[in-house]
Amino acid sequence: MNFTYNAYAIILLACGLATIILSNYIFRKGGKAVQWFSLMMFSNSIWSIAYGLELASSSLSTIKFFINIEYLGIATLPLNWFLFCLHFCGKDCWYKKPLNLTLLLIVPIITILMVWTNQYHHLYYKNITVDTSGPFPMADIDTGLWYQFFTVYFYLLLACGCYLILAKFRTSDPIYKKQNYSIIVAAFIPWIANFCYLLGYRPLGHVDVTPFAFIVTSFLILIGIFRFKLFDIIPIAREKVLELMRDGFFVLDQQNRVIDYNKSIKKYIQLKKGKKLIGAALEDIFPDQPAFFERINAHAPGKMELNLVVNDENLFLEADILFLNDNKINSDFSIIKLQDLTDFRQDAIRAREQATELERLNQLKDRIFSIIAHDLRGPLVNLSEVLKMIANDQITSDEFKTISPTLSKDIIYTTDLLENILHWSRSQLKGFGIKKEFFNLRNLIINEINYHLPAANLKKIQIIHDVFPGEMVFADVLMIQIVIRNILNNAIKFCNENCEIHITAAYQKNTTMLVCIKDNGVGISEDMLSKLFKDENISTRGTSNEKGTGLGLIVCKDFMARNDGNIFVESKVGQGAKFCISLPTVNAYG
Repeated sequence: MNFTYNAYAIILLACGLATIILSNYIFRKGGKAVQWFSLMMFSNSIWSIAYGLELASSSLSTIKFFINIEYLGIATLPLNWFLFCLHFCGKDCWYKKPLNLTLLLIVPIITILMVWTNQYHHLYYKNITVDTSGPFPMADIDTGLWYQFFTVYFYLLLACGCYLILAKFRTSDPIYKKQNYSIIVAAFIPWIANFCYLLGYRPLGHVDVTPFAFIVTSFLILIGIFRFKLFDIIPIAREKVLELMRDGFFVLDQQNRVIDYNKSIKKYIQLKKGKKLIGAALEDIFPDQPAFFERINAHAPGKMELNLVVNDENLFLEADILFLNDNKINSDFSIIKLQDLTDFRQDAIRAREQATELERLNQLKDRIFSIIAHDLRGPLVNLSEVLKMIANDQITSDEFKTISPTLSKDIIYTTDLLENILHWSRSQLKGFGIKKEFFNLRNLIINEINYHLPAANLKKIQIIHDVFPGEMVFADVLMIQIVIRNILNNAIKFCNENCEIHITAAYQKNTTMLVCIKDNGVGISEDMLSKLFKDENISTRGTSNEKGTGLGLIVCKDFMARNDGNIFVESKVGQGAKFCISLPTVNAYG
């Protein structure tokens, strides 16, 4: 390749090299917007250097070669400019959509391929010749159809980018306006030069003045960098700032209509389908909040709490109301910030629940220690003393036979007490497992009747059951056994001699089995009925002075709840009592 350098070529080569250095410097300043601007300048440098070498060439083949190189910069320059403008104005999410990005990339790619393969179709250039009538050889180009299409694409992207910059300029703060001035002026100079060239206004003949316009552009960029600290402080789009905030914001006019908001606010409202938020009245957005509206209408700034139901979820919000005073834009406008306090409220509720649970467990511990210290210790001490007396021959056989019924009662009481303490304490432990299964209810009831027959026979009490064979329920066998054992024990305890206890079981319509244990004993007073199943240690002596543990019915209630069942009682003084429990007959969890 033979080059004959002229003033135009030298200027373009020098400016192209300077632009590469400048673009590299700007790229290293960081930030996506800055990097896209540096890539745009790099496209300019490719165009300028290749065009300078084209102007220094004399043969047609060399000129065509450098035209092909030029279009690596020409085709990508408007794309890089548009992407820079999108980032600078906070609209970068637009091109991240696959369809939009494809539309942006397809034209530059096709254009470069069109230029490189023009000899086969002549759609970009109809003809290229060398014009030697000037001071040096230059390309005389007869444009084709795709050239005209790319020109429209070129100016469309330039126009869109300039529109975004101008729109940003109108709403930007004073600190950014000098930056925007330098960008706008620097952007428009090359486009005006190129537009004049395409319209045929060519004071230098076939020389394209567009690359020369970048001399001025580079000069203005340098002024922006060193004078106005261009890219040291990059304006952040209002939309980005507001959308990054988790709190919701409203701006209301004097009629309490929404004139601006951020997207986070949509989490706290539930608009009717098809209704727009802009222009909506605040009363329509937050119905049933009279105190909120009264405060706004009274122009009373400050914070207040709102309790809303959005999408069937209960939300606790803190509304911070601000009214712009006379020293600001307009005293009739108001700003409302909504902060979600739901998590804090739920944490507070959980903390209260944990404190309550801790207090309950402490009360449980105290109750168990109290029972062990008094009710459990007494019978064991008595039994121990009697055994010592027997060992030391201090009592006769007849005396032992006299006190043995009392010792037997104490042992039975102690056994029941230990059993209730054991099972109830284990059930209160976190992680205590419940083993639910289908089992034969009749067999369990018969086993419990046999267990209580000795105590019933002592009082000549008859236990009658009416439970059909094969009746199945779904629950924890051990827990239901403890429940029926406690109810039967109470029935015997509060029956006089020659009483009867009836046990029945019947299927219910709601897939449950109702088991009732009815006696004709002394009954329960209304005052005592109201205290049953409560976390109170109630113990009443039986008809034969039998002691109670005070835990039996509390255990029953807890165990029934854990097995998705229920327990209730009906009683009148002197007419006996009827305890009923309902048990599932199906596995509700599949």
